[in-house]
Parts: sequence; C-alpha cells; structure tokens
Amino acid sequence: MNKYFAIYKPFQVLSQFSESDGKQTLKSIFDFPTDVYSIGRLDYDSEGLLLLTNDNKFKTKILSPKSNITKTYIVQIEGIPLPYQIEQLRIGVLIKLKQMQCRTKPANVKVIEEPMLPERFPPIRFRKNMPTSWLNISITEGKNRQIRKMTASIGLPTLRLIRYSIGKLNLDILQSQQIKELKFADVVKVFE
Repeated sequence: MNKYFAIYKPFQVLSQFSESDGKQTLKSIFDFPTDVYSIGRLDYDSEGLLLLTNDNKFKTKILSPKSNITKTYIVQIEGIPLPYQIEQLRIGVLIKLKQMQCRTKPANVKVIEEPMLPERFPPIRFRKNMPTSWLNISITEGKNRQIRKMTASIGLPTLRLIRYSIGKLNLDILQSQQIKELKFADVVKVFE
C-alpha cells in the first residue's frame, strides 16, 4: 500500500534515515515505515516542506526535470537587494555545480515583508550593522544548494531558507517538526 507523508523538516536535520557524523536525521523525528524515503532533499541547514513516500512511480515523476514542478522558498538574505539584483535572479544567474558553471532557469522573485515563521533553533545570528531582507523565490529546477548559490552570486548570502511549497502543496498544513500522512488526492496537488 502506498504511503505519503508531508513533514516540516527542521533546521539541522538531514533528509535521510541513515546516521551520518552524529547529525540528527529523519529517523530521530518520527518512526516512519521502513520502505518510505524522502522525495528529493532539503539541506541540513534548510527547513520546510519535505515529502516522503514508498510510491516509486510518484517519486520519479516529481523528481523528473520534465515535470517542471514549481518549488517556492522563503529566503532571508543578508543585506537589502537592489532592483538589478532581483532582476538578475529573475532572468537566471551563473552558479557553480561540480566544478562547472551553469545558468539557472528564470525564477519568480519578490521582495516580501518578514513572514510569520516558527522560531529557528539556534536562531540566525543578529548583526546590528547588517540589515536583512526576505525574498519569495519560485523555481522549477532543483540543483544542489541552488537558492543559496543564486543569492550568493548576486552578493546577498542566504541566512535562512524555508521551502514553502511543492506545486500547490504547501506548509499551511503543518507546523514546525509536524508530520502529516496524506492521501493520494492530497499529493496530486503537486502537479496542479
């Protein structure tokens, strides 16, 4: 029987079940069925929506670049972006992947007010003389550490990164560290 889970992955948790260098993993959050695995990854230092399943056909379809599924992130950056920097993110920037330069696809990028989010532990280091800003960034690809590399490429490093949605499935159904078992009718929202 196919199972589907949505989780709000907390900061400093690996998106895997096997132990690694004493770091916390998904195994330490919840007793998932043994045949369930994450669909894609969220970095150790990122947080937000992560889907898990034992439905390999569904997993393959989500991970396929041909599916063009939009993923939206809420991003706290160091500094205040200028219009030309936002435009660079919108049209695509060069990032380094495996020792090669590659251009990101166009992204939907908006400067937003500070959102209501769960506290992060440990919190972002406060710097009195360095303002921060918040961006909403939607992309249809998922290169390794892509959002962090995109903001760094325009001189505005990412401080906090939260994946808000995958398709039309979003964090509004979850609180920090909460897990919800979904029905297939819920997860197909990813493709809407």
